[in-house]
Amino acid sequence: MEKLRNQILCGDCVEILREAPEPFADLVFADPPFNIGYKYDKYHDKKRSAKYLAWSEAWIAACVRVLKPHGSFYIAIGDEYVANLKLIADQQGLVLRNWIIWHYTFGQQTKTKFARAHTHILYFAKDAKHLVFNDEVVRVLSDRQKKYKDKRANPAGKIPDDVWNEYPRICGTFAERTGFPCQMPESLLARIIRVSSNEGDWVLDPFCGSGTTATVAHKLGRIYTTTDVSEEYVAAARQRIAQSEGLPVEGEGAGDWPEHAEAELCWLYSENKMPLTRLCASPVLLSLFTAKLNDRLRKTDLYTPEQVRERLTLLEDRCRLNAQLSDRYSSV
Repeated sequence: MEKLRNQILCGDCVEILREAPEPFADLVFADPPFNIGYKYDKYHDKKRSAKYLAWSEAWIAACVRVLKPHGSFYIAIGDEYVANLKLIADQQGLVLRNWIIWHYTFGQQTKTKFARAHTHILYFAKDAKHLVFNDEVVRVLSDRQKKYKDKRANPAGKIPDDVWNEYPRICGTFAERTGFPCQMPESLLARIIRVSSNEGDWVLDPFCGSGTTATVAHKLGRIYTTTDVSEEYVAAARQRIAQSEGLPVEGEGAGDWPEHAEAELCWLYSENKMPLTRLCASPVLLSLFTAKLNDRLRKTDLYTPEQVRERLTLLEDRCRLNAQLSDRYSSV
């Protein structure tokens, strides 16, 4: 098993995983080719449907075999084959826990149909009753807390819905962009890894790509194994992990902004309907805004106006704030 520990391996995932003598993975995240015609470095993503589904059954079975009894399995996939992969996972004995929709506002524009602005993330468990689900690390403020100040609200917040719209696609202009196709946000992987594994657990990704899963697992203190058929992708992912030492998850800062606090910051910003340039240019307005944020968070160790300004600016740079809102009120 040691030859798999914290490794980015070049080769076919089915063949590599076949060599594992026993289950080792606490969590599997897979973002396979969608079979929609994209040409990768060493793989042309256009197979006959029957061949693609047979291959999908092979790699899913290989991952299930090395998944521990309490393990979780996430599959990110497009519209064309999501139902087929769900049925394959059912046949492998996995239990569906959520059919998550990752909704992003930077959709793929089309001329003859509605623009696609989502990806499916199927969330399975090997055992529905015995699994890791760290709800406390991903809870966000509920409407009872944000809008109504309802005393019945759970002070820890609520578990996020199964439609995730907090995470934009990684565009070419993002600092997080590595230059490889189909790159997922580190912050999205961080939510999955935090909720479905513990520090020191083992995370498997059979399709390395740009190395996001392994990089985030490494940053969060997990063991990782990932594979890819491309020598170029493997080399780039190894370099990415080496350069990630001591760095926070992209989009999360240095840990001073937990997920629920960032969600409340974005919510409050959208409620106030004020362009960022105007808010940050006025010390009085920024102080009032910060005071309201701290009050909503019931935070004793208060955020400062400077911290709020820096976070808002970072979020805007990563397209996490509503760009339309800034445009609409730019003349105010």
